[in-house]
Amino acid sequence: MTTTYRIRPGDTLSGLAARFKTSVSSLARLNKIANPNLIYAGKTLRIPGHDRGDSFESTKGGTHGRSGTKGSSGSGRSSGTKGSGQVSESPGAGGIKVTAAMRKLANAGHAAAMSIGGYNSQGLCATGVSRAIQNAFGFKVWGNGNQIDNNLPRDKFKQVNISLAEALKIPGLVLTWEKTSTAAGSKYGHTAITTGDGRSSVSDFIERNTLGAGGRSGLKIFVPTM
Repeated sequence: MTTTYRIRPGDTLSGLAARFKTSVSSLARLNKIANPNLIYAGKTLRIPGHDRGDSFESTKGGTHGRSGTKGSSGSGRSSGTKGSGQVSESPGAGGIKVTAAMRKLANAGHAAAMSIGGYNSQGLCATGVSRAIQNAFGFKVWGNGNQIDNNLPRDKFKQVNISLAEALKIPGLVLTWEKTSTAAGSKYGHTAITTGDGRSSVSDFIERNTLGAGGRSGLKIFVPTM
């Protein structure tokens, strides 16, 4: 037996689980939520063990509350801002709270990747990341893959000490590597922006399995603070 609830700004999955006397894991499993730290206002959440006589708000039609899979930008991410389409728990993965600026950068990164290489690398990772930052925030960051980390303005980005696996669960982080296994990468490094799906990152192309990309060293991770 299930019914539905429309997620409101300020809701968290853990809070809703407590309210409806269920568990976060049950809600995540029923609604196919990949990251329980991220739910979106306006989405419809299925609630187990309740009927239509319950007093909480239910919805007609709509889609179930999947995390990070639908958006109006075509990027597979929600393009809303706080209060108009996204809700995040605090802390999220790695203790980092997802902000509207991070979502904006992830969306801009996806758009830049699709405009340059799609799913095929063009050897222009820094171009993709710089374009995304400029489109999201209005300023450009110069340098190649292993120089961007030094050129990110420290009043707008902060380095964080988390693993790559944790970082890939969070949208809108900037990744930089000093070296990769390719000839160009050994000289220029690599940079990308996380999408938050736990696997992929974007630069001049969409890399489906960043965690599985070997031969990279000197990883640094930066979070927008705007």
